[in-house]
Parts: sequence; C-alpha cells; structure tokens
Amino acid sequence: MAVSANSGNVIAKYLPVYFVLLAIAAIEFFLAYRNFSTAGLVRILLFLAICSAALGLMYFMHLAHEKRSLFLSLVPAAIFVLLMLNMIWSDSIRLLHMRPFAH
Repeated sequence: MAVSANSGNVIAKYLPVYFVLLAIAAIEFFLAYRNFSTAGLVRILLFLAICSAALGLMYFMHLAHEKRSLFLSLVPAAIFVLLMLNMIWSDSIRLLHMRPFAH
C-alpha cells in the first residue's frame, strides 16, 4: 500500500488534537464535581461539548481541509435538520400517550 506524498506526518497532525480533546474531557470531569449552579454548569459543559465536537468534526472527519463552501452549506443544513427534529418531538410524545389530537 503506497503512502500519499502530501499526507505528511499524520501523528504530528492529530496527536495535539487528541491531547486537546483529552484536556477538554478532564476539564469537564473536574467541573462536574464543583459547586456550580445547575444552569451555569450546563452552559459551561455544553460549550465544552460543542468545542470538542467541532474539533472531532474538523480533524478526525477531515472537514478542516475541505472547501469553505462545503462547510458553509453543511452548517445551515444541520441546523435546519435539528430544528425540524425539534418540531416533531412534541408529536411523538403526544402519540406515545395515544392522544392523536390536541384538545
């Protein structure tokens, strides 16, 4: 199997990202045992989760080296899908309790 000439040192590229993800996980673990208000802790942990998800998407799914237009088309599409899923959840809960029409 031939190695691509432009791949460079893969370990040097992905190892720092891996250590940053480990650091984010350690920070999340540390913050979970601190005395924060529930809303404050949720905000901090949600921000850290979004950061780690963005790193995973950008480097491990190779989206960091894609064209900007692909990235700008994927983000609105993902937001649209999440919003549409949010619209459907109420119907699924309503149908779960066998009440098909809201009164």
